Amino acid sequence: MTSDLPQGLPGQPGESAAGLVERHFQQLLAARCYQADAAQQQAIGQLARWLDGWLRGRAGWLRAPKAGVYLWGGVGRGKSFVMDAFFAAAPLAAKRRVHFHAFLHEIQLRLQQIGGQADPLATVAAEIATQTRLLCFDEFHVHDIGDAMLLGRLLRHLVDAGVGLVCTSNYPPAGLCPNPLYRDRFQPAIALLERRFAVLGLEGGEDYRQRAGYCWGDCAMLAEAAQGAWVAHQLGLDASAERDVTLLVNRRPLALLARQAQNAWLHFDVLCREPRASADFLWLAEAFHGLALSGVPRLDAQPIDVQQRFLNLIDILYDQGNYLLLVGEAPPEALLRDGGHVDFSRTRSRLQQLRRLPGVSPSC
Repeated sequence: MTSDLPQGLPGQPGESAAGLVERHFQQLLAARCYQADAAQQQAIGQLARWLDGWLRGRAGWLRAPKAGVYLWGGVGRGKSFVMDAFFAAAPLAAKRRVHFHAFLHEIQLRLQQIGGQADPLATVAAEIATQTRLLCFDEFHVHDIGDAMLLGRLLRHLVDAGVGLVCTSNYPPAGLCPNPLYRDRFQPAIALLERRFAVLGLEGGEDYRQRAGYCWGDCAMLAEAAQGAWVAHQLGLDASAERDVTLLVNRRPLALLARQAQNAWLHFDVLCREPRASADFLWLAEAFHGLALSGVPRLDAQPIDVQQRFLNLIDILYDQGNYLLLVGEAPPEALLRDGGHVDFSRTRSRLQQLRRLPGVSPSC
């Protein structure tokens, strides 16, 4: 197993994988002057012990370990910090960490390239298994029927191929697929998670990025009629900016209000009212460093598909590290009421990490 050892995290003589993970977690805490709460300490301990047993199990333990770990908890529970420490310290070279949206998009592209096979998804899973021993998912959730059908079968193939899986989610397995229209079709995947995975609930804790004053963009409240001039001024658009540009994104036209250098400006209706997929948002996140989104309405009265696209967009931009300038008539915390969309608590937490700018017209 020496060929799997990563560079940069040498272990102590005779140190187990569990010891390496827990030691690295404590080093991260000390470096940031943080103190883990009991739930976070318990979570990293269980992850470390699972990894140690899983690695030994692959070497021939009679008792097979769990196929993976499913770590869930509400917004601000420290799941990302725990995953950061675990993934960095896991003594494997063939490991990968990926966001849920990006991974599903990748799988769909791979499937398009395979034809004439009885079960192309099994082929894709086998290819992944040859490249990756440990696969870590961030923000695991299901709200689309296509995702539900694809993900359920893919999980089984990956488990059968011996890939170790670690997932973070805001929901317990039973809450992954809240839409009653296709929940029954995802039930086998829920049963697989509950049976073959160690399910850890992370209660309490703290959102470390909020604690550190993390800011990933700006937002402002303005009347719709005043937004155009304000955004153009805020972005510093000059004569070199291209206005009213149409791009071809995944074979469909996408209208930009403007683009300049690594920044693009779009209207809410274009991204969230039109039938856009997460693949389009990933394309934008890769093509541009900064995105401005104007015309953002209150979401309470919007159809559920419009709400879901907005939530998916925020997820992707946040996790890809893009700068966002969000402009609407309501403050971010008032975009959707409590008890609305099941995922909005996560989105609200992320929008609260935008710096609020004064919505003052540049002519004033």
